[in-house]
Amino acid sequence: MSHSTLSPEPFAILAMPRAGTHYLEELLNEHPNVLSNGELLNIYDTNWPDKDRLLGSDRELLERAFLRYPTRSDKTVTHVGCKINEPQFHERPGFFAELANWSGLKVILMIRGNTLESLRSLVQARQTRHWLKFSSDDAAPPPPVTLSLAACEAYFKAADDFHAQVANAFGPTKMLSIEYERLLRDPHACVATILDFLGVPARQLSSRRILQRQETRPLDQTLQNFHELRVHFAHGPYARFFELGDA
Repeated sequence: MSHSTLSPEPFAILAMPRAGTHYLEELLNEHPNVLSNGELLNIYDTNWPDKDRLLGSDRELLERAFLRYPTRSDKTVTHVGCKINEPQFHERPGFFAELANWSGLKVILMIRGNTLESLRSLVQARQTRHWLKFSSDDAAPPPPVTLSLAACEAYFKAADDFHAQVANAFGPTKMLSIEYERLLRDPHACVATILDFLGVPARQLSSRRILQRQETRPLDQTLQNFHELRVHFAHGPYARFFELGDA
């Protein structure tokens, strides 16, 4: 496997779970000069055939991601990236600092405006073991779930803390925030913004999409104890997550 003499410019997509990173990666990988290779720290990610990579040091893993990455014959790669979800950093406590020190790295922070939707989606996926829905699928919507008050409070705080950690580590010139809800509404504009941030020539997106949303019903139809949670969080900073009508 051979790469160009000059190493591609590195980027990473960071997010809480179920924040639309698979969809964003699908869009970015339409570009002939951009290659995002999935979840670097996920042993089951099929983009990475060498599962033993996780036995290496944090530095070795990042070299695998940005210097010795799996390539594709249909691309001339000038920008190479990977995805990392917040819980995966807990499994490797020093990895975030190593990532932040990687020379020239740019970060795309995916934020789901309604963090409750992210948690609900995560619990549904864990219970059904269905993590992605493709356009060829004809599966029924996932069943509603119940969330504890403690789980919601912990997850909301984890999201706030993680978003702040990323912003503090990378700063405005090295980090771009993209909201999941905006990506759904206007993928063309979002991808154009990202390509400009990365320094990649603009390219029109195709209309073909492989990935689909697994859940489109409102929260009061997908959370069995929605009203209990809504009352509990009614007068605090997370009350906005329970306003029906949000994506």
